Amino acid sequence: MALDLSRFFKACNPAKTLDMGDEGDRKYYIDFAPVRGGKIIGELKRTISRISPEDPTCQLFTGHIGCGKSTELLRLKNELEQEGFYVVYFESSQDLDMADVDISDILLAITHQVSDNLETMGIKLKPSYFSNLFREVGDFLQTPIDLSAEAELSLGIAKLTAKTQDNPKLRNQLRQYLEPRAEGILRAINEEVLARANRELTKRGQQGLVVIVDNLDRVDNRPMPSGRSQPEYLFIDRGAQLRRLNCHVVYTIPLALLFSDEYETLKNRLGGGVAPKVLPMVPARDRDGAPFETGMSLLRQAILARAFPDLPEAERLAALDRIFDSQDTLDRLCRVSGGHPRTLLGLVYRCLQQEDPPLTRDSLEHAIRDYRDDLVLSIDNNEWDLLLQVAGGEGIRGEEDYQRLLRSMLVYEYRDARGRWFGINPALEETERFQAWKASRG
Repeated sequence: MALDLSRFFKACNPAKTLDMGDEGDRKYYIDFAPVRGGKIIGELKRTISRISPEDPTCQLFTGHIGCGKSTELLRLKNELEQEGFYVVYFESSQDLDMADVDISDILLAITHQVSDNLETMGIKLKPSYFSNLFREVGDFLQTPIDLSAEAELSLGIAKLTAKTQDNPKLRNQLRQYLEPRAEGILRAINEEVLARANRELTKRGQQGLVVIVDNLDRVDNRPMPSGRSQPEYLFIDRGAQLRRLNCHVVYTIPLALLFSDEYETLKNRLGGGVAPKVLPMVPARDRDGAPFETGMSLLRQAILARAFPDLPEAERLAALDRIFDSQDTLDRLCRVSGGHPRTLLGLVYRCLQQEDPPLTRDSLEHAIRDYRDDLVLSIDNNEWDLLLQVAGGEGIRGEEDYQRLLRSMLVYEYRDARGRWFGINPALEETERFQAWKASRG
């Protein structure tokens, strides 16, 4: 089978999220669950569809930026829809300013997305509470929000958001008005929006409403006036309110919160006593440094599937010479990626910008060198000390270490039958500093 270069190039775009509802994208998908410590998406789905289909659930999902969370959440959406649920999936980063988020912003974004989706089905929502709220907000801000009597809820929220989106001063004024009314807003969302939505969906044969809020893990870690970080304020201090929505909800949250001193508070307030599900990296070697063939095989398939999506999995390896000059080059790519999907694809994408397949070892080494040098630029002496401690088997200790190492992709998290373990980014193991440290240990 001939390689479609343009299609392969697009499929390797590291910014591309696979949509499991799309037949073409499904051909690219590789299930990494066997080497990620469990069937994480299966657990989220089972909680909703099998264990508690009629009672609202709130589940938390996290992992490294670029590890494939959005792809897995779209897979969850597709599988729940096949079981009769109505699923509203949205990327919160398109509705919210990640550097400046408050609880009212999240609640309004969810309300906007749910109402907008339902309106496309012909389910019109015109809650009296929000009609009054829009009028009062317009008076308070001295900026009228013009709505006709026939206007839907989603349009009202969209107009309100548009008024404040590029005006931080106006946005702060709005929050000052909405904050004392947070409980009333939450009650109106549950009673006038979500309860109505569930009734209408049930009439149409749907199993219920599921809301998947993606990209909330990207909120900035900036300090708030109270001294709390923005993630701590949203997911710990206000977590109980986010949990009280009257439908199934899945939130992505920052991985840093798992290393916080208040992790148990987070788990209880927002997770209802249940720990967040973590999507780790795909191990190309085990925790002792030995090659891990099962992980390597899946990483190879992640690239081969994008080159030959119409070939059966068992036949793709035989066509490898159309993509790389040797299997050693492909294996080198898989190992140096550390099992981070976005890095894996990004290196191939960089090679394809240099030359046509079969990609040579030289072009790959050039891409790796650029990637490694970019990483090294950001590392100071204190971070090198922490990195070498991790390499020596000491792991990650606390939120400060997380912020300095995991968030910067200097260290990756993995899971196996023994639990969690950490490894430094394989590209850093080739630096002179790491090699000197390794030699000093004999």
